[in-house]
Formats: sequence, structure tokens, C-alpha cells
Amino acid sequence: MALEARKFDHAYIQEPEITRVPAPAPEPEIQPKRSKKWFTKGEKTLFVAFVAAVAMFAVILLQAQSSLNEVNKEIQLIQSDITETAKQNHDLSIQVSEKSTYERIWGKARELGLSLNEKNVKVVPGQ
Repeated sequence: MALEARKFDHAYIQEPEITRVPAPAPEPEIQPKRSKKWFTKGEKTLFVAFVAAVAMFAVILLQAQSSLNEVNKEIQLIQSDITETAKQNHDLSIQVSEKSTYERIWGKARELGLSLNEKNVKVVPGQ
């Protein structure tokens, strides 16, 4: 009980309150705000140079593709001209073979008034 009485007496004894004056807070040093930059100037310059190089290569590639397409178109036109000319040459060679037959030549010679005189015919050895 003596212990309880001590606790009890101690709980009701109030000590005088000491009021403390709050110390003035030190003023924070003003630091310049550093904005967080994502890229440095050098990185930006490299990025712009890279984009410019890619754009330049794209333009060069498109120009080469365009000139290649033009050349292919010209080649196709020339090939169609060649096939047309080959077809005409074939038709003309057929006409030549038809018109150079012995019977046709002999018929034309008779129309022009020529006659066959076997005394005037000379045989030439073939080459």
C-alpha cells in the first residue's frame, strides 16, 4: 500500500509549467530551383542530327526508288517495241517467202512478156 500511496501522491502533485518561448525558426536558404531536364543540350543536338540524317536518307531512298521505277517503265516500253518489231519482221519474212516462189516469179515474167528460151539459160554452180 505504501507503494500505491506513493503513486497516488505523485499523480496529483502538479509541477509548475514552464512556458518556453519558441525559438525563431532559421530562415531556409533560398536555393535556385533546378528544373529537372530530361535531355541535355548535347543530347538534343544529337537527336536533331539523327532525325535530320534519317530524313535525308529517306529522301535519297525515295528518289532512288522513283528513278528506278522510271527506268523500269522505259525498259518495258522498249521491250514492247522490240516484240512488235520482231512480229513485223516475222510477218515480212513470211511474205518474202510467199512471194519468192518459182511459180509466182514465172507468172510475173510471163505477164511482162518474157519467155523461157532454154538456149539462153546458163547454170551457175551453187555456192
